[in-house]
Amino acid sequence: MPELFISAFITLFVVIDPPGCAPIYAGLTKDATAAQARIMALRATAIAAVILVIFAFFGEDLLGALHIELDSFRIAGGLMLFWIAFEMVFEKRTQRRTERADKVSASEVEDVSVFPMAMPMLAGPGAIAAVMLLMNEADGVEQTVEVFVALGLVLVITAAALVAAGPLIRLLGDKVEAVITRLLGVLLAALAAQYVIDGLKGAFEIGTATASSIA
Repeated sequence: MPELFISAFITLFVVIDPPGCAPIYAGLTKDATAAQARIMALRATAIAAVILVIFAFFGEDLLGALHIELDSFRIAGGLMLFWIAFEMVFEKRTQRRTERADKVSASEVEDVSVFPMAMPMLAGPGAIAAVMLLMNEADGVEQTVEVFVALGLVLVITAAALVAAGPLIRLLGDKVEAVITRLLGVLLAALAAQYVIDGLKGAFEIGTATASSIA
């Protein structure tokens, strides 16, 4: 088996982290039906795939044209994820849904497929950076195909994990589900904080290097 394929698969699997995203997704979609959760899972995976493919081909040019550093993605994504985590821990999402119930039909469920699942959870700064790095390492069409096959396999596994997570957690019951949702909210907050820390660390290192070169 080609070395680049193995390297790409392991890297993307660790960065995207399907086992870690699945329970968080289940917590975000606990009020959705099985069909709605399944559709959102597939949509989130498809959108993430499109984002990662775009950045694989045009990432460096796009960020350069907009004068945006990847560390800015990390900080922004971390702050947005932290807000979601706050709502999960303190049941603000549940409160907001209750208030909205008087205005909308009971069948309407908040769509989390685009945000926060597709981006920044699946196609986050880490995944974008990994794809861009792997594409730089690919030499020729054959190795480029290996990277995309690895990415496709990881996304298929991710979609399957998201679809299966909800039913498994629902089997545990409402009280256990509430405890798990709060716990996952804390874990998501930690992940969000790590995004911000990594972004600030990277920006600080770049700033220090620039100052040193000027001096």
